[in-house]
Amino acid sequence: MSWIFLVIAGLFETAWAIGLKYTEGFSRLVPSIFTVVCMVISFGLLSYSLKTLPIGTAYAIWTGIGAVGTVLFGMIFLKEPTNVMRILFILLIVAGILGLKFTETSA
Repeated sequence: MSWIFLVIAGLFETAWAIGLKYTEGFSRLVPSIFTVVCMVISFGLLSYSLKTLPIGTAYAIWTGIGAVGTVLFGMIFLKEPTNVMRILFILLIVAGILGLKFTETSA
């Protein structure tokens, strides 16, 4: 169950990272509320997953999911550069996330 909470926490991390772009320095109310709510949920779920998962593994996976999700969002919706090298490096992050998951022996 901790792994499920960790993945969901990573997705909320993606959401709040993207939300930051739209807050315009927390000067826009609705995007700011959305971002803060996503932050609280993300940190809460991460914290819950740490009851059984090692901090190093959980934190690396959490930030990896957030990084991959944010980069993909930028490439797909914000017309950020998409090229073979960016995709290769995203795949390396995904490989690291999967590697950490499958080498973890607890939970």
